[in-house]
Amino acid sequence: MALLLFPQNLAFAGDAPFTSPNNWGATGLMETPTARVLENGKFRVGVGYVDPYLYYYGAVSPLRGLEIDGRITEELGTEVGKDNPTWQGYGNNKDKAVDLKYQFLREGKYWPALALGIMDPHGTRVYAGQYLVASKQIFPFDFTIGLGNGRFGKAPLARSDEAIKVELFQNPREWWNDAQVFGGIEFHPTHWLSFMVEYNPIKYEAQTQDPARNRYFKDPVPSKINFGMRVKPFDWAQLDLSYQRGNQFGANLALCFNLDNQLIPIFDMPYKEQEQYRYNPLAERISRGLYLSGFRDIGVKISGSEIRVQAANVRYFYNMKAMGVLLKVLDQILPSEIQKIQVVLTERGIPMISFSTLRDDLRGFQTEVFKVPDFVSLSRLQTNVYSTLDAKILHRRYFDYGIKPEFQTFLNDPSGFFKGRAGVATWVSLQPWKGANFTVGAEAYAWNDISSSVPSFPNPVRSDIVNYLEKDVAVSNVMFEQILKTRYEIYGKVAAGLLEIEYAGLDAEMATTLLGGRILAGVGGSLVKKRDPSNPFKLTNNDWDDNYKTAFFNTRVNFQALEMYVDVKAGRFLAGDKGARVTVTKSFLNGVQLAAWYSFTDTSIFTDQYNNGYHDKGISISIPLRLFLGRDSRTLYTYSISPWTRDVAQDIGHRTALFDFIGRNTNRFVHKDSPMIR
Repeated sequence: MALLLFPQNLAFAGDAPFTSPNNWGATGLMETPTARVLENGKFRVGVGYVDPYLYYYGAVSPLRGLEIDGRITEELGTEVGKDNPTWQGYGNNKDKAVDLKYQFLREGKYWPALALGIMDPHGTRVYAGQYLVASKQIFPFDFTIGLGNGRFGKAPLARSDEAIKVELFQNPREWWNDAQVFGGIEFHPTHWLSFMVEYNPIKYEAQTQDPARNRYFKDPVPSKINFGMRVKPFDWAQLDLSYQRGNQFGANLALCFNLDNQLIPIFDMPYKEQEQYRYNPLAERISRGLYLSGFRDIGVKISGSEIRVQAANVRYFYNMKAMGVLLKVLDQILPSEIQKIQVVLTERGIPMISFSTLRDDLRGFQTEVFKVPDFVSLSRLQTNVYSTLDAKILHRRYFDYGIKPEFQTFLNDPSGFFKGRAGVATWVSLQPWKGANFTVGAEAYAWNDISSSVPSFPNPVRSDIVNYLEKDVAVSNVMFEQILKTRYEIYGKVAAGLLEIEYAGLDAEMATTLLGGRILAGVGGSLVKKRDPSNPFKLTNNDWDDNYKTAFFNTRVNFQALEMYVDVKAGRFLAGDKGARVTVTKSFLNGVQLAAWYSFTDTSIFTDQYNNGYHDKGISISIPLRLFLGRDSRTLYTYSISPWTRDVAQDIGHRTALFDFIGRNTNRFVHKDSPMIR
C-alpha cells in the first residue's frame, strides 16, 4: 500500500479549470494574474472591456509552463489626432505590448504553483511590470496571492526605448520597494460556471504614463475589490462579466483552440483498386494507384524479388504521411513474391528521402502488429540519396498553378490604425528539368486602403514598402529558380528575376546537414535592384549605390524533442548594416508554426532617429490550409507582424528558403503521433 501511495504524494496538480484570461489576456482573474498558465499547445484570442480600456489580445503556450501574451490596449476617449495633424484619422491612443509568464513550479499536493510574469519589458512600457505569484487549488476553489511592481506597484516604470528592462532581475531592491500585494479567489462549482473576487492594488491616479489617467483617474478609484463571473457555454468559448473598481462593469469574450488538433478532421479517401485493373502489368497498377492517391512523377522498377518506386508528393503536408499512404498502396497491390521494397520521394525531381523495408514488415505494420516507431526501427530511412530511378516516369508534372485568398493588414500608421487589403493571389509554374522552376505570380485586390502619412526615410530599403502595397494589381514575381543536390547532402540554389514585390536580381544559397539533420549550415547572398512601383517590369535608377547586396552565414539548430528550431542569419543586410537576426520557431502536430525574431546589427550607418539603435523584431504564424479543408494540402498561409517603418536587419523575400526546403522534405523525426498515421 505504501508503494502505491508514494507516487500520489508526489503527483502534480493541473491548472485546469482555472486557466481563463483576465481583462488584458493573461491567465488570471480580472485585473490581476494568477500562477496558472495555458496548457501546452493552446492558443487564445479575445477582447476585453472595462471603461476606459478596450483590450484586444492573443496568448499561446508553445512550451509547458510558458505563456506568451500579446495585447493592444485602446484608451477610449483619448483621440490622438486632436493636437497632431499627422495623426488625424488614427483614433484613440493604442498601446502595444508583449508579456511573458513562466510557471517555474507546478502545483503539488502540499505546495502551490509559482509563476514569474514580465509585462511589457520593451519600448514605451505604459503598462509594464513584473510579478511573482502563487496559486493553490482546494477544489472547487483556487486561491492566489502575488507581489508586483510597475502597473501593480506604487509608481509607473520608465520607458526603455530599444533596451529591455526587467527591474526584478536588474534592480531587485527597487522592485521590492515598489511592489504591492494582489490576490483573489476563483470558485468553480460546475464546468461551465465560476465566480471570482480579487484585490486589485493598481493606483490608477499615479500611473502618469497612462494616456487615460488625466481624464478618468484624477482621484483614487472607489474600491480595490473586483467581483466577476465566468460562463463557458462551449469548450472553446467563454464570457466574463464583472463589476470592477467600485464603479465600472466589464466584459471579456475569449476563444480558445488547441494548436495540436485539427479544426476539421482530415479524411483522404484511401485508394482501393478496382477489379478490372488487377490484371494489368504490376508497374502500371502501382503508377495508377499512386497517381489517384496524390503523387506525380511516378517511376517503378522491378528486379526479381525487389521493387523500387519513385514518386513526388503533391498532396500531403507531411512527407512521412505521404510515405505512409504510398506504402499502403503498395501493400494492397504487391504480390507475395516481392520481398524487398525501396521508396524514394522526390521534390522537383530531386530525390530527397529513401525508405527501405521488407514486405513482411510492411504487412505487419498495415495489420497493426507493429506501431510506427517499431516499423521504422525495422526499416531504413535515409536522406543521403542522390540518383533518380532509371525507369519510365509516368504522370510527369511539368506545369502547376494555384490561387488562394489573400488578406494583408497594415497596422498603426498615423493616418489610421487599421488598414489593409483583401483579394486573390495566383501563380503558375513550369518545371522543365530536374530542380528547375520558372514561376509567374500576380495579385489583385478588391479592397485596398493602404496608405501612409509617414514621410520617407533617407535611402529606404523596406520602409518604402507602402508604395508597393497601395497598388491594387501587382506582379509579385517573375523568376527562374534552380535547386541542386550533390554528394554529402550539399544543396545549392540560384534564383534570378523579379524575386519579390520590391526587389529584382540574383539570389544564391548553399546549405548542408550536420549531425543527422540536427544542424543545418550554409551561406547565401543576393545582388538586387529595386523595382519601380509604378511599372511592374521596370527597375528604378536612383537607388542607394544603384544596387543592394546581402551576404550571410546561416545556421539552424533543430530541437526535435521540443518540435522547435532556432535560425541565426549573420552577415550583411540590405541597407549595409552588419550583424545577426535570431529566429525561434515552434511547430505543432497539425502543421501550425509560430515564430519570433530579434536582430542585433550595427545601425551606425543610419542617420535618422528611427533606425539608429533599432533592433528589428516581429512575430509570425504559418497556418496550413489543411486545417480548414477536411483533406490534406501542402498550401501554407503565413501572417507576420513587424514594424514596416524600419530598414534595420532587412533581407529580400525568398520564394524557396533552402533550410525550409531541406527540413520539410527530409525530416526524419518519428514519434507516437507521427504524421505517417495521421
